[in-house]
Amino acid sequence: MNQDLLVHLLHIIVIGALFLYVGIRRTNIPKVFFPILLFLGIVIVLYHSYKSYLRSKEQKSYWINMLHILLVGPLLIYIGYYGVDTARMYFEILLMLGFSVIGYHLYYVAFNVQT
Repeated sequence: MNQDLLVHLLHIIVIGALFLYVGIRRTNIPKVFFPILLFLGIVIVLYHSYKSYLRSKEQKSYWINMLHILLVGPLLIYIGYYGVDTARMYFEILLMLGFSVIGYHLYYVAFNVQT
């Protein structure tokens, strides 16, 4: 199995499912999820900042890194930080991202598109 396929499957099975679960259940999730989301958001911002720095010269998938740095990571940090006091709008954005993540990565797996 190549690395791209593993990344796509991770996003479909784990990340997409997590986003859907949190987006649908909102504040009814176990409270332990909020620090996990906060930590995950910080890791995403740091990891994709590093990756965008490495790729800044070649511009390969630069937009994906920026999407994670400017949208996904901060959204998870916000929800993780505010926990049950998070406004419904942010959970709905996460829900939309969950559907997007699953659809985007499922497309690449189903049609064997090269990234």
